[in-house]
Amino acid sequence: MPIDSKQVEKIVEVVTREVLLALAEQENQTTFKDGTQCKRECADGICVQTCFDDIGHVINAGAERLTSTLGGIPTDLNLAAMIDHTMLKPDVTPDQIAQLCFEARKYGFASVCVNPGHVKLCADLLRGSKVKVCTVIGFPLGATSPEAKVYETETALRDGATEIDMVINIGALKGGDFTWVARDIRGVVETAHTGGAIVKVIIETSLLTNEEKIKACLLAKEADADFVKTSTGFAGGGATVEDIALMRRVVGPDMGVKASGGVRTFEEAKSMVEAGATRIGASAGVKIVQDAKEGKKETATPAAPSKGY
Repeated sequence: MPIDSKQVEKIVEVVTREVLLALAEQENQTTFKDGTQCKRECADGICVQTCFDDIGHVINAGAERLTSTLGGIPTDLNLAAMIDHTMLKPDVTPDQIAQLCFEARKYGFASVCVNPGHVKLCADLLRGSKVKVCTVIGFPLGATSPEAKVYETETALRDGATEIDMVINIGALKGGDFTWVARDIRGVVETAHTGGAIVKVIIETSLLTNEEKIKACLLAKEADADFVKTSTGFAGGGATVEDIALMRRVVGPDMGVKASGGVRTFEEAKSMVEAGATRIGASAGVKIVQDAKEGKKETATPAAPSKGY
């Protein structure tokens, strides 16, 4: 189906404006008996409704209902199952990839995230396990053509990838060419979904204004991507709690949000989840889960009773 560039630009501008208003203003709200407050803004036939619970957490952002799928925030912090165990440096050796896969099996990580040239090896090493193979497309700049990204995706799927983390064309987004960005994302999404894989769209938050972050999230959602993701880790900035909270408010409860870049400790990972992340990209996955286990042990161990003599 051909993309109407004028329609895309109009929709993005209108919806972005309405989301910004919904996030910035607290007036004109409807309060329900359970303390939920909802604000509805409409323009040019497009309406955005954002609902908050009584402590200010977004519980609905235009979705029909809450789900427990990709976007559902877990009630328990089993962080290992939420971590993409990541190794994307250019000098990584096959032995290091083998160690990454061993650790992913041992700790039960969600996936290993590697460069495309290592996908086939990971698929072989992880065969029979629940750990997925994730790879990156258009990485790290996002500046390759939509056609090149589709080809990369097709190759990755043939090699055994089941999760695709693609980088948007950041310059096109900042230049206002939303048609290019929409085509960029949709090509990868359609290719990946045909092959049974999911797609996480990297928007590179450190290079964007809040308004641009909102536009990027809306374009990813419109293209039926499964996740939005903060960062490559190669652009001088990583995930922040503020960005995760903003992204969650924009995409609503049904879509996944991945915090990636600079998440190195259990406390940092926990704060990202509490802000709305449902996946964590980290090269320090082992340290994070070890910190989590140590914290649980400390909590579970009762203090020695004080002696009365």
